[in-house]
Amino acid sequence: MSTPTSDDYVVRAIRPDDWPAVKQLRLDALRDPVAHIAFMETYEDALGRPDSFYQERAVRSAQEGTWARQFIAEAPDGTWAGTVTVIIEEAGTKDWAGYPVDRKQGHVVGVFVRPEHRGNGLIKLLFDTGVTWAWERGVERVRLIVHEDNVRAQGAYRKVGFVPSGAVLSFSKDEAENEVEFVLDR
Repeated sequence: MSTPTSDDYVVRAIRPDDWPAVKQLRLDALRDPVAHIAFMETYEDALGRPDSFYQERAVRSAQEGTWARQFIAEAPDGTWAGTVTVIIEEAGTKDWAGYPVDRKQGHVVGVFVRPEHRGNGLIKLLFDTGVTWAWERGVERVRLIVHEDNVRAQGAYRKVGFVPSGAVLSFSKDEAENEVEFVLDR
């Protein structure tokens, strides 16, 4: 079988009954070699969460008017090849790290593409879907935070149009390390 191209995938928002696959994809993502710098959660923490956590996450993501939406890419064989989640941050609130949010913006989190599906344009398809969803909700920009040593992810984010904003934050797991903010302005 030939390697799928981005045209071979179906990208869609998760549905409430998708929770077992949501859980499995998250666990798989947390086994990636760079998971320790790419995700705030560990594999052990995610594995220890009750099924109700994943059930509630899937239900919330599927609701209209939600402030967060998880998108997945289904490969031609029906397996989930990747995911991206976009959170809407409102001006005047604080973000996950306690920093003030000065404008309505989307925040991309939980990005993962299985290794066998990388390099074929799938990441752009996932981001295009997530960013479009955020634009439809009136955000002024979309941002993400990436570890300074996660060069692979930084390259992928640049390819889909994100650029460093100049903002640098201490890494939540080790304040001696840094993360950088990448943005895509409307």
